[in-house]
Amino acid sequence: MAGPAGGSASDLGPAWSGALLVLLGLHFFPGTPALEVSVGKTGIVTAKNGTDVLLPCTFATCIGFENAIFKWTYNSTDAYNVIYSGTIKNKQSNPKTTFNPDPQIELAASNNVKDYNISIIVRNVQFENEGKYTCYVVNPKEKDAKHNATLQLIVVDKFVVVDNTLTVIIAGSIGGLIGLLILIFILKKIILFAIQKSREKKKDYLVNSSGNDNTEVGSKTPHKA
Repeated sequence: MAGPAGGSASDLGPAWSGALLVLLGLHFFPGTPALEVSVGKTGIVTAKNGTDVLLPCTFATCIGFENAIFKWTYNSTDAYNVIYSGTIKNKQSNPKTTFNPDPQIELAASNNVKDYNISIIVRNVQFENEGKYTCYVVNPKEKDAKHNATLQLIVVDKFVVVDNTLTVIIAGSIGGLIGLLILIFILKKIILFAIQKSREKKKDYLVNSSGNDNTEVGSKTPHKA
């Protein structure tokens, strides 16, 4: 391939080759989208029948967003139904509702969108509201990059208080057993140390006694002679 001056690309030096490699890399290995959507760590929300429940959803992006589109869908079987949607112009703007057919569902109040909070509240939740809720976000600034996250809503008649008595008893028993083993180990060390010291004293005593006997015998022999 001829260069601008009629020479080959190799004649243009390392700068041209480096630029060519960068262009090829951008073409064949485009950057991964920076958009992330989160509905919490567990992805499970438990609510009591007849109460209001918050379904959390936040999104984040490294390069910012402009006219971001978000929506919530619900499904109790295999069919997904859009239950809420809206837009956010930029990070200084609050979310704007574009579709809200169910008065039972509303956007969570937020005066600060620095966390890009698009959580919704389900009022007077009922057992039929159980199912999967999916939060979608589209960021046109990232070439319409899309991301979503799903959480499971469980509705119960009442919250069951977990009885931890048995757990406490088992933990206490295990702790007591460990403490007893440690005490036995310490006592064993003390007893062995005492026995060793006693043996050393007895050995020293026998050595001293033997030496004294030899001295007395030696001193009496010349006298008898």
